[in-house]
Amino acid sequence: MKKYNKIGFIGCGKMAGAIIKGIGGGNIIASKSTSDNLKEVSERLGVEITLDNKYLVNISDVIFLAVKPNQVESVLEEIKEFITPEKLIVSVAAGVTTRFIKNILNSERVVRVMPNTPVLVGEGMSGICGGNEEDINLVKSLMEKIGKCIIVDESQIDIVTAISGSGPAFFYKVINDIARAGEKLGLDYEKSLMLSIQTAIGSAKMALNREVPMEELISNVATKGGCTRVGVDVMESVDTEKIFYEVIKDTTEKAKALGK
Repeated sequence: MKKYNKIGFIGCGKMAGAIIKGIGGGNIIASKSTSDNLKEVSERLGVEITLDNKYLVNISDVIFLAVKPNQVESVLEEIKEFITPEKLIVSVAAGVTTRFIKNILNSERVVRVMPNTPVLVGEGMSGICGGNEEDINLVKSLMEKIGKCIIVDESQIDIVTAISGSGPAFFYKVINDIARAGEKLGLDYEKSLMLSIQTAIGSAKMALNREVPMEELISNVATKGGCTRVGVDVMESVDTEKIFYEVIKDTTEKAKALGK
């Protein structure tokens, strides 16, 4: 695996901040576009903060592009003269292809990462694509400090965006909808919400550590003639699988459109 001395983050919003804190160490520098709260951000993240992207790129071996998709092109144009073959570019911008970045920077060392907001609590899920094996392994080793990773072909990364990048919002909605159902049936909302949240946590852990297919996990709880089976039958009658297919499909298409 290739070594690095300094990691730079162009952008230090919530996602970049979570990655920075997860990676840790004194070899990180980040940039902001304005001087607002500069000292506060530096102290909170425990890293040097600069307003100069060119300076950051010049002293960094690994450069994370942690800006909004519509800002990527202008940032790349700003830094391209400082990109050398030794520098690795890691983009976390949804929808922006490695080809787009390579064409502007005239560099082949580009890896694309799609993390999600649970990196804030060390339970992130990231998809990684592009780059050579050494660069991918380096990025994977960094992202595994704040969660789990999978390596995919770039043609699949927008699906990753839809499932894990956008997925937290979908799971929050399911958790809240279940809690609201309990409330409507007479249970205090906060108690109902706690039941829903903890059940989601426990179920996710059992699914992660499963030794049987997901269908068997379902049938183990939804036994024939039981109350759970009635609930699962309701879900099947409204075809929740089709609903979530539409959710993920439309979200994937939006992710693809972001880079255009």
